[in-house]
Amino acid sequence: MDPGTGEHASRIGQCYAGQMVKERPALTVDEWLASVPAERKDAINAVRDAINEHLPQGYEETVDWGMLAWVVPLSTLSNTHNGHPLMLAALGAHRKLMTVYLMSVYEDSEIRREFETAYKKTGKKLDMGGCCVHFKKLDDLPLDVVGNTIARVAVDQYVERYESSRPKKKPKKATTEKKAKC
Repeated sequence: MDPGTGEHASRIGQCYAGQMVKERPALTVDEWLASVPAERKDAINAVRDAINEHLPQGYEETVDWGMLAWVVPLSTLSNTHNGHPLMLAALGAHRKLMTVYLMSVYEDSEIRREFETAYKKTGKKLDMGGCCVHFKKLDDLPLDVVGNTIARVAVDQYVERYESSRPKKKPKKATTEKKAKC
C-alpha cells in the first residue's frame, strides 16, 4: 500500500497530553480528492470550485488536519499558535455527512450574522456548529453564500485579526545582579 493515498493501514501513535493521537499520512490535494468516496465526489468538487472561485489572493489550498484546507501560508504567517498554517476554511468528507468549516464565521460576529441571514434567505436548513456547516447533499448547501463569505476576508485582514487576538508577550524585565557579600 502507498502511504500517500490514505490507504496506509499502520498509523504512528504519538503521546500528546497523555492521550494517544493518530498521525495521518501527509496527503496532497489530488490524493485527498482521490480518497473521497465516489458518491460524494461531485458535491465535494462543487464546493471546492466555489471556494477556489471566491478565494482572495494570498491563501493557498492544501490538506491539513485530514481535510482539504484553505490557509494563510507559513511563508506569510509563520508564528501560529500550533505551528500549522492559519486556516480560513476547510472541507471534510466524513462518514455520514460533509462539512465546510468557515473560520471567519466563527471569529467574526458580523460575518456570522450575515452568513446565517443569507443562508436562511435561501430556504435551506442551516445545520451549523461554531464554524462547521454540515450538509448531506450538495442541494443542502448554498454555494453562493459560502463563496461570498470566503470572499469577504483578505489575507492581510485575516492575519491582522489573528495577530491582534493573540496575547501580547510581556517584555522581560531586566535583571539586576545582586552584589556578593564579602
